[in-house]
Amino acid sequence: MTKKNTIDSLGTLVRLRSTEVERLQADMAKQEAVRARYQASVDKLTALAEGSGASGAQVGTSAGGRPLSPLLAMNCGDYKQAVFALADVHRTDLHLHEANMAVSQRNLAQAWTRRELLGKVLEKHETAFAHAQERGQRKREDDIATQSWLAGRAG
Repeated sequence: MTKKNTIDSLGTLVRLRSTEVERLQADMAKQEAVRARYQASVDKLTALAEGSGASGAQVGTSAGGRPLSPLLAMNCGDYKQAVFALADVHRTDLHLHEANMAVSQRNLAQAWTRRELLGKVLEKHETAFAHAQERGQRKREDDIATQSWLAGRAG
């Protein structure tokens, strides 16, 4: 394989690695959006449950002086428990999602490192190839100059 073929192959690999990094970055952005939605959901559910007041607050009297039903207080307590349970489920899902994001972040960092290393290898090969071409060009120029000088001495 010639140096030029090696450089072309390395260039293709660098482009592929760059595409992989871009794909992983887009995936991380999507995961961050999902994480933000989970967090907002947990925050809203927690505020909803806390904002519903104390379960026993419904027990007492109505505006007309009649006592309120204990069933209403029990219903309020059940509601709060259900909302807190849903918030806990969302919180658990959020933690699992964040763990998956950490794995994706590590994969992105590894892909970025692979791309950078290949880029450095490509750069070294390109530099070596350019130097070899320059040396060849100088040698040809020196040969032409030597031939001209020898022709000038002979004539």
